[in-house]
Amino acid sequence: MDIASLIGFIGAVGMIVGSMVAGGGVGPFIDVPSILIVFGGSFFAVMYLNPMGTFLASFGAMAKAFKPSVFKTEALIEKMVELSNLARKDGMMALEGQTVTDKFFEKGLQMLVDGADEAKLVKQLKQEIEAMKRRHAGNHGAIKAWIDIGPAMGMIGTLIGLVLMLGNMSDPKAIGPAMAVALLTTLYGAFMANVMFMPMLAKLEGYSADEVVYRELVIEGLRGIAKGESGRNIQDQLSAALSPKEQAKMAEAA
Repeated sequence: MDIASLIGFIGAVGMIVGSMVAGGGVGPFIDVPSILIVFGGSFFAVMYLNPMGTFLASFGAMAKAFKPSVFKTEALIEKMVELSNLARKDGMMALEGQTVTDKFFEKGLQMLVDGADEAKLVKQLKQEIEAMKRRHAGNHGAIKAWIDIGPAMGMIGTLIGLVLMLGNMSDPKAIGPAMAVALLTTLYGAFMANVMFMPMLAKLEGYSADEVVYRELVIEGLRGIAKGESGRNIQDQLSAALSPKEQAKMAEAA
């Protein structure tokens, strides 16, 4: 669980709701027609914009903003050094059945065991990274659609409210509800875009970039093993992705 995402979201919602309560209560800010226009309309508009598979997969991606995959670069480097030393000592077949940190690493390692050369290994694993990028881009595009469509639906609701208000100026009782629809749809649209989905998209794009870097390190490490490089050389190459403090810590451990 990413504590920053959870606390940040709850805190932002809490501040907004708290200001409503301080101003007289939450009740005046709840309007069913406005909710239907903004949240219901956005839901179906986003569905309309994306293929059904991408639309449904995007909800799973949203959950990763709060519970992302963890990529431990230091553990990866240590494992690469161990496997390199093993391969240099006992050959590639000694890598068979070795436990590694993730499925991508496991697939690349199995390719080495099966006799794949460096060029074939890199080509296939790079294709896997590109496929992952496309999947993530589709999910991110669906989430970005909520950011774009939510405020637009809020504006549509505002126009609906104004039409209702201007069409019933002779009835004072109709002006208040119509004005509520006009203003609250704008509020809901801004809330949806700026509190719910914009921070989520930024978080997911960051996680995706981290995963790409991790997978590229896996490829570099496996390339080193395929070329028969020493564990020390591989460690020096992969450690460039670590912070200076982490590099110093790893050097001391070595």
